[in-house]
Amino acid sequence: MVRDSFIKSLIEIVGESHVEYSEAGLMAYSFDATPNFQSKPDVVVSPANTEEISQIVKLCEKHQVPIVPRGSGTNLAAGTTPTQGGVVILFNRLDQIIEIDEENLTITVQPGVITKTICDTVEAKGLFYPPDPSSMKISTIGGNINENSGGLRGLKYGVTKDYILALEVVLPNGEVIRTGGKLAKDVAGYDLTKLLVGSEGTLGIVTEATLKLIPKPETKQTLLAIYESIDQASQTVSSIIANKMTPATLEFMDQPTIHAVEEYSHLGLPTQAEAVLLIEQDGPHSVVSEDIEQMALLCRKEGAIDVKIANTEEEANRLREGRRAALSAIARLSPTTILEDATVPRSEIAPMVRQINRIAEKYNVRIATFGHAGDGNLHPTCMTDARNQEEMERVEKAFEEIFAYAIEFGGTITGEHGVGEMKSPYLAWKVGDAGLEIMKNIKAAFDPHNIMNPRKMFAKETRKRIAL
Repeated sequence: MVRDSFIKSLIEIVGESHVEYSEAGLMAYSFDATPNFQSKPDVVVSPANTEEISQIVKLCEKHQVPIVPRGSGTNLAAGTTPTQGGVVILFNRLDQIIEIDEENLTITVQPGVITKTICDTVEAKGLFYPPDPSSMKISTIGGNINENSGGLRGLKYGVTKDYILALEVVLPNGEVIRTGGKLAKDVAGYDLTKLLVGSEGTLGIVTEATLKLIPKPETKQTLLAIYESIDQASQTVSSIIANKMTPATLEFMDQPTIHAVEEYSHLGLPTQAEAVLLIEQDGPHSVVSEDIEQMALLCRKEGAIDVKIANTEEEANRLREGRRAALSAIARLSPTTILEDATVPRSEIAPMVRQINRIAEKYNVRIATFGHAGDGNLHPTCMTDARNQEEMERVEKAFEEIFAYAIEFGGTITGEHGVGEMKSPYLAWKVGDAGLEIMKNIKAAFDPHNIMNPRKMFAKETRKRIAL
């Protein structure tokens, strides 16, 4: 619990109207999109600039008060929950696009800018920012940077880290550093930019970012392929890649997800199908048309019972929005929804989905699976009720086994959601004890007093890996 004098010091830095410590205000920032992780902060503060953030951090370091940087709170691994109390820092007042540099193909932004705002703004100028997390309509770029967010276009274009050229960051001692620049090449020392991207707010606070842009693709086309077998859908993914085509989007939904999305969006999806693939290609007209026709042929060759190519942008957008609405559609079916993101090599998608289904049956829980088939990033999503303690214990055991199988198949415990606090007990399963120790040493070098987002990534105890 922070002292009144501490809150008074915060008010002196940012002004009384930008410091929140009422019970209702604290409750609003006690959770993110992760079920079963809730804890009130001691105070919530909304700084206006880098200098104010620096002063806040210096104050917190002096008094050993934890800091949790928070964007829109869409985190799915308890990465922005203040489980150790302290100060939640908001970025709603740092929401400006500072510069669009068309000569160097960059955009410089503050951390509170909404991701879709960036995409729409640059597309209006014929440019393109590819990362597109499903939460892009509400997530902030600062949150995307902290989590190294992916998205539907990750197969062809990569993820957030591939587009971060430079950062301004407030370190845990309050000092401000700048990393990178508007450069195609820069090998001067350690790559601090890449280290900070995906560090989940444990190493510093991003206050400004310069993002790489590319020319906007000339056109795009979308198709939906319907399958009676998950194996056929999975083989199609491998076949497309083997034929040296890289779609902009290559998404997968299993039967429970198809049911939920159709009930929610009324797109005319075939609820009897075991799997569907949503495939999109972008680029020059001639290339896109040829690729889409070739991919449609491959879908049919691998056993698709129907292949539908969208004839209009409106039809294509309905299909895309249907996939983006998968979580919302599933969330309507139960009081609590737990969305995970185990990732495996593309060749292991079908075996992994079969294991997920077997595990769901073993622990008597309901799991629907969808995700980015092109890069093997699957989202097993459990429909449950956090009020049922016995069921939640079964859910936890089910996800433990899913993580173990993902690693067994050569994958990882998280492809894009981050480790946060929810997955921190399993991080050593992926990186090993030596790898975990190196990460802890990096954290200690940046943040010796452990005030930056404490308990995220590094759990008190690592879970013993289960035997398969």
